[in-house]
Amino acid sequence: MQTCEDFGTGKTRENFPVASRLIAPGLRAPIHAYYRFARAADDVADHARLEPAAKFELLDGLEATLLGRTDRDPAALPLRAQLRERALSPQHALDLLTAFRLDVTKHRYRDWDELMHYCRYSAMPVGRFVLELHGESRATWDASDPLCSALQVINHLQDCAKDYAALDRVYVPLDALERHGLGVEALGAQRATPQLRACLQSVAHQTASLLPPAAQLPIMVKDLRLAIETAVIVAVAGKLTGWLLKRDPLGERVHLSRAEAVRLAAGAAIAELLRRLRSAPGQITHRGDA
Repeated sequence: MQTCEDFGTGKTRENFPVASRLIAPGLRAPIHAYYRFARAADDVADHARLEPAAKFELLDGLEATLLGRTDRDPAALPLRAQLRERALSPQHALDLLTAFRLDVTKHRYRDWDELMHYCRYSAMPVGRFVLELHGESRATWDASDPLCSALQVINHLQDCAKDYAALDRVYVPLDALERHGLGVEALGAQRATPQLRACLQSVAHQTASLLPPAAQLPIMVKDLRLAIETAVIVAVAGKLTGWLLKRDPLGERVHLSRAEAVRLAAGAAIAELLRRLRSAPGQITHRGDA
């Protein structure tokens, strides 16, 4: 019987750092397990040759394995074990499956609100899972949700041409295209027209509006390692949003190089560490270092 990982594409989610060295070693295994689960589901949802019915059947098998109804899909077994060991709910993983099921048949988003509804299931559960794993308060979701949503929309804008060409999937809200006199076929060009640039910049501006509340997350998080990690992610989101406000994602580079990512991460990490030391000396906490 085929499983989700039989249809792997080898893609990565570069805007979502996964169990980086900043995360406590004792917490990396569950994050890797969560990522493996998400990667397997995403690969199935995006597979070019699988029919929708086959995709749904594979995603259902992944869910059944996660919930312990079967051992059919190995991509869910490590996460199931980690959740049981740590007495965590599977809800954040189940929410991801809602988004991947949407991806199978939903290829257009009417407006920003509809796109944010998608992000509720495709992006927000990632941050919520990591925060819950660290024992952080649910109050942190007020900052985590906009951060994860911003990263998701940034990814959509970065890959808008590729998603349209390869999957006929368009996350740019249709009403934004319409306001600029465009249809989705505009995304098939080698370079964006002035109208499309203006459209994509309008979506980037809406994305930028998510960043002020997102920037509160490192301040709200108690764990030092996670605070530094989230500070780095906030910096990445800000940098990429700035590029998308100025650059053409169809014809210009809008992804960080490895060297750029390292420099940005180092600067953000040092700044957050210094902020912590100034604001609360002696009150820094750690989790999961075992």
